Amino acid sequence: MQGFDLATLTPLIEAEEGLLRGEGIRAGDRIGWIGLNHPSMLACLFACERIGAVLVPLNWRLAADELQWIAQDAGLALLREGPAAGSVTPHAMPGSVPCEALLIGYTSGTTGRPKGALLSRAALHANAENARRIFELTPADHVLTVLPLFHVGGLNIQTVPALLAGARVTLLPKFDPDGFFDAMERLRPTLTLLVPAVMAALVKHPRWTGADLSSLRAIGAGSSEVPLPLIEAFHARGIPVQQVYGMTETSPIAIAQTRQEALAAPGSIGRAAPLCEARITLPDGREAPCGIPGEIEIRGANVLSGYWNRADATAEALHEGWFRTGDVGHQDTEGRFWFTDRLKRVIISGGENIYPAELERVLAEVPGLREYAIIGRADPRWGEVPVAVIVAGPEFNEAMIAAHFEAKLARFKHPRAVLRLPALPRTALGKVQIEKLRALTEAG
Repeated sequence: MQGFDLATLTPLIEAEEGLLRGEGIRAGDRIGWIGLNHPSMLACLFACERIGAVLVPLNWRLAADELQWIAQDAGLALLREGPAAGSVTPHAMPGSVPCEALLIGYTSGTTGRPKGALLSRAALHANAENARRIFELTPADHVLTVLPLFHVGGLNIQTVPALLAGARVTLLPKFDPDGFFDAMERLRPTLTLLVPAVMAALVKHPRWTGADLSSLRAIGAGSSEVPLPLIEAFHARGIPVQQVYGMTETSPIAIAQTRQEALAAPGSIGRAAPLCEARITLPDGREAPCGIPGEIEIRGANVLSGYWNRADATAEALHEGWFRTGDVGHQDTEGRFWFTDRLKRVIISGGENIYPAELERVLAEVPGLREYAIIGRADPRWGEVPVAVIVAGPEFNEAMIAAHFEAKLARFKHPRAVLRLPALPRTALGKVQIEKLRALTEAG
């Protein structure tokens, strides 16, 4: 576990560039990279930038068939393997990649086959500038990266921006709480990026209360909505939680909090990043008034050029330069944005819109619940009804759910059933796999 900056990474970049050129790699060729977090992955990215090639990070946690599908879809000319690489075979295929493309980020595929988002060199550099301003990055900073680099969040929210800002980076091969606490106490990093599942694992860990976290100026948090109790746990340790909203298609920073706003308005996702625009639109395309929910749309240099080999998906997602996120949110009178839910997750029950995230905030307060999600289930009378899917400890009593909802939300929003599981299915970034839960609720 050793920190490095861009200057110390340069010999590795030059060696990687020589290797790729020796393999006959040219501008537009797609290079797959698979493995645990390692400096060689970053070297491969910067080498691709020098050549004009396109990096395709691969999730080593995927099954062999899933990896093979992505390799074939991307038409990989070469596969580079890091530590703990999975099994995948390159599939060199003809295909037109815009010469400015630097990275194809495959979406997590929680609802079907993943799509490859084409991210240009300009998009990644615009994103890095957004990150520099949002996190106040300077050469004096030291970023601890614990999230996987095969996701755009782990790669681009802090790691690459820190290197471009002249700061140092330390990579953990993968997250584990003890490794995190050890790194904090030995290396004294100033910034790190976490997701709610990782934050929860840290807060519940025996070392949480005694660990020296005083070197952290702030943490970034993203991937999914951060429950308020987790934010409060970090704030109680004197660590601002800067929420970052975005997705693969926005490189990913689109909306974010400054340190000051993280403390002033916990729970909001902040304001549009410096080099992009954000707005809320109604179904008829008009911009929504303050406080009225609608779809979040993003426009800027950080937005994808399109989807690889998916002109249909590109046309659906982009209009007049605006990217339709598929997320619901609203803007307050101060100009801050608030995330509500995924459009596809909205439950329509008896003509009323029910947002699962609103119900999940109530579940977060129920004692004994370790994991939870709200899923819409088909209902012959109401069309859909909410179902609570939970992982509970021995101290949990199901009556607690009804009691909490009775005090917090209208009756039509209350879960009509509770499904208990040993664990919720999640992606590599800790996102709950909604489609798998939906299938379980419909079956049970």
